[in-house]
Amino acid sequence: MKIKAGLWIDHRQAIIVRVTGSREEFRTIMSQIEKQLRRTGSRPLQGHFNPQHVPSDESQLRSFNAKLNSYYDEVIVAVCDAEAILIFGPGVAKEELKKRLDENNLADHITGIETVDTMTNPQIAAKVRQFFAE
Repeated sequence: MKIKAGLWIDHRQAIIVRVTGSREEFRTIMSQIEKQLRRTGSRPLQGHFNPQHVPSDESQLRSFNAKLNSYYDEVIVAVCDAEAILIFGPGVAKEELKKRLDENNLADHITGIETVDTMTNPQIAAKVRQFFAE
């Protein structure tokens, strides 16, 4: 039986709807990415500025990219057996995931990429059902 997957994604979470025949299966994958990078330590800096308390931009970027790569790998594992994949979401995460799917030889499984705003689980399921019904 053919497996079709719809995937709403941004940098904070991915909501995957897998459709097999008349059955739907939801899965949510949360990333470990913080919305805003924070300084180390529990208190704001007091007294003289101490550069050792603030991680370097390069260090923060490496950490962000490592978490993002791990997140995308988990999403790819969740949809790799689908014969058709619809990717949609509000930001650039969908394009980044498409690039990762290309690298994993899954580009021919992508049937559509759309820009949409934040959606509830029932709205996501309805969008996936409507897309694959056409």
